[in-house]
Amino acid sequence: MQFKDIGVLASVIMIVAMLVIPLPSWLLSFLIIINITLGLLVLLTAMNMREALEFSVFPSLLLLLTLFRLGLNVSTTRAILTRGEAGGVVDTFGTFVTGGNVVVGLVVFVILIIIQFIVITKGSERVSEVSARFTLDAMPGKQMSIDADLNAGMISEVEARERREKVSNEADFYGAMDGATKFVKGDAIAGIIIVIINLLVGMIIGVVQMDLTFAEAAARFSRLTVGDGIVSQIPALLISTGTGIVVTRTASEGNLGTDITSQLFGQPKLLYVAATTIFLLGLVTPISNLLTIPIAAAMAAGAVSMNRVEEEDEEELLEMEEEEEEDEMRSPENVINLLSVDPIEFEFGYGLIPLVDADQGGDLLDRVVMIRRQLALELGLVIPVVRIRDNIQLQPNEYRIKVKGNEMARGELLLDHYLAMSPGGDDTIEGIDTVEPSFGLPAKWITEETKEDAEILGYTVVDPPSVVSTHLTEVIRANAADLLGRQETKQLVDHIQESNPILVDELTPTPLAIGEIQKVLAKLLAEKVSIRNLPVIFETLADYSKYTSDVDLLAEYVRQALARQITMQYAPADQSALKVLTVSGAVEKVIADNIQQTEQGNYLSLNPETSQQILETIAQEIERIALMDQTPVILCSPAIRMYLRQITERYFPQIPILSYNELEASIEVQSVGVVDI
Repeated sequence: MQFKDIGVLASVIMIVAMLVIPLPSWLLSFLIIINITLGLLVLLTAMNMREALEFSVFPSLLLLLTLFRLGLNVSTTRAILTRGEAGGVVDTFGTFVTGGNVVVGLVVFVILIIIQFIVITKGSERVSEVSARFTLDAMPGKQMSIDADLNAGMISEVEARERREKVSNEADFYGAMDGATKFVKGDAIAGIIIVIINLLVGMIIGVVQMDLTFAEAAARFSRLTVGDGIVSQIPALLISTGTGIVVTRTASEGNLGTDITSQLFGQPKLLYVAATTIFLLGLVTPISNLLTIPIAAAMAAGAVSMNRVEEEDEEELLEMEEEEEEDEMRSPENVINLLSVDPIEFEFGYGLIPLVDADQGGDLLDRVVMIRRQLALELGLVIPVVRIRDNIQLQPNEYRIKVKGNEMARGELLLDHYLAMSPGGDDTIEGIDTVEPSFGLPAKWITEETKEDAEILGYTVVDPPSVVSTHLTEVIRANAADLLGRQETKQLVDHIQESNPILVDELTPTPLAIGEIQKVLAKLLAEKVSIRNLPVIFETLADYSKYTSDVDLLAEYVRQALARQITMQYAPADQSALKVLTVSGAVEKVIADNIQQTEQGNYLSLNPETSQQILETIAQEIERIALMDQTPVILCSPAIRMYLRQITERYFPQIPILSYNELEASIEVQSVGVVDI
């Protein structure tokens, strides 16, 4: 055993011996000073701890200190009743501290008892009970939180073990404190009883056994009793106060002194208010200004000093942030940030700042939010956040739209004008000739005064924010397939898994990986087919992925499964018939005969002359139908649909190509032309 362990054991044995063995007066005085020192040390330790577990030995220490104090009370009582004295310390407190007035001493002792027993001890006992109860009730939740963090990989097994141990120790500590506060309460009661015994029994012994007069006995034993009571209650009061601090202390980064000064005196404005109040108190009341002015001046000076310190701290913080930014700019790792590419960017010249500045009435940010909502409902794709920034390299009224760092569109706006588009080529309205950026239609920028006349003549008139919103919408819609990556596909898979877990488990990661699903969905979006109905898409992929892994064929099967959706997209219910361009048998035979099958998949190997003939025929038919104000749709057999799409997608990307299997049987189809060679 180490020396300190032997010392603690010897001290406990000595405490027990004090209850039985009489001690000399000098030793009693020495032990009384030790008792006061230990009480002061406990109070200081309680004030300087950051959390309760830093003083986890306190419940056991409280029991030993209470037993030590009771042992001293027994020893001093024995000395008072047998020898009529209890050492110099007790005599000093009985005469010097009380001013030689026994009545004053008794009053001081009673006040100490009231403070300790009714105020501090009672409050500490109640706080201990509540803390123990809430700590025990919170244990299951804390344990579940630790398990959740461990399962999520946020903490390691070692950290989880340490946190579990801390939770258990907290419960044990507050449970022990709940019982330990009963020692303090019992000690206060024992102090009262011991004082009464010393006073009454001492007077009887002084008169009967020591042949003192009643007055002499009352004076001597009253002095000794008050001295003994005070020297025992002072350390008891210190320890009771320390107990209250321990049970009311919450976890903090600083000790009690730091927290009090930072929180109570941490707001200079409040110190100014308090200083003014104290100063006025001295002016309007008979209280001497010599008392109020120094206090008010001290608080005002403290507030000024704190303001100066805060300003210096802010300046230092700004300097540190600037230095960190400079270091980051000089560091080679900072170059990595330049490699990031935003999915969608909208850049504009300084003349278009009112479009996005809410203080100037700009609502482009709100319009972008609505665009994302609209396209999410229309395409079934969560559109990434649009990065909006000004660019001094652009012309003042110019803007451009980028998708993954590549410029996809560019336009120019006149904020104090309106864009007017004529439905029939009427050119009577005066304005600045331009081209509508979304669909390439001829248009004019007109003024506010001309707007009403243009609307009367049948012009379509839109304001600049609507022009740029429509342009942005069309660009995003046209590039939706490029915005769908593997990460976005994984988010869609996770979303559908919440409602269809069995379907997702059957489809991925086998037989189809996330990348293969992404390619199928991208092919649908490239032809403006909404992927919002993911359950049907995944059901189809789960059925046909067992037979083929060719994403082109899988996309065709999905299109056929979405026949009702595609039919409603191109043949609304209010139309009597769907007008289409059909593909002749000769064209279908030429395409079918030139399909090459390989291990990597099928592809079309058609000579350039034949491809050119097909494209010229389609162009002629489209031009003819356009004169009839009709939207062309090409209809062909399922076997060649995707190959015909490969021929036309570069030259006619907006022309939909459908197969017979992608139309509902109930829809009426009317052929308005034939694609032939």
